[in-house]
Amino acid sequence: MYESNQEVVDILKKTGAVIGNNHFVYTSGKHSPDYVNKDYIFPHITYISRIAEIIAQKYKDNPIDVVVGPSMGGIILSQWTAYHLGLLKQKEILSVYTEKQPNKDQIFTRGYGQFVKGKNVLVVEDIVTTGGSVKKVINSVLKEGGNVVAACSIVNKDPQNINRDFIGVPYDYLAIVGMDVWEEKDCPLCKQGVPINTELGHGKKFLEEQKANG
Repeated sequence: MYESNQEVVDILKKTGAVIGNNHFVYTSGKHSPDYVNKDYIFPHITYISRIAEIIAQKYKDNPIDVVVGPSMGGIILSQWTAYHLGLLKQKEILSVYTEKQPNKDQIFTRGYGQFVKGKNVLVVEDIVTTGGSVKKVINSVLKEGGNVVAACSIVNKDPQNINRDFIGVPYDYLAIVGMDVWEEKDCPLCKQGVPINTELGHGKKFLEEQKANG
């Protein structure tokens, strides 16, 4: 059974990134009492650099030319990971990112697609809940003619379902945050009338859409 990297778990706790006993709505639309606030990690340069270094060490022996992450959090992570891979490999490793579109796809803009064509790519992501963003980034890399060597995330919320078979390429992660996650219709917190958190996650948008739909 996979064990979390304790150093990474400690960093998540130190930065206050792991929040529990509440009612959150994720980007995926699913509900949970727990939330990993990645935005609390990124201001701490030493910590995010260390996390990226751990990822880089995992792939130092892989033929990687470019690190790609989805906006927004994946941008910072991809840059630090590329930086540490460059130090380990003693060569320049590029870092580019995809951007989310109105249809929720992740595609290369700004001409960044040219940097992955014919290159070996590592895809990185901060928090994986459904794996959707990672798969979209992988598809964009393939469309641009790149080769995806592997994918890695800081946190995997659903290791039973989000794995190599689901992602489609070798996939690894640094920490599992054990969370109960439900579809809206199955959410016991909704049934109990527990207020939805509107400060973190997509709770505010969820309530606005709910109100608009009557």
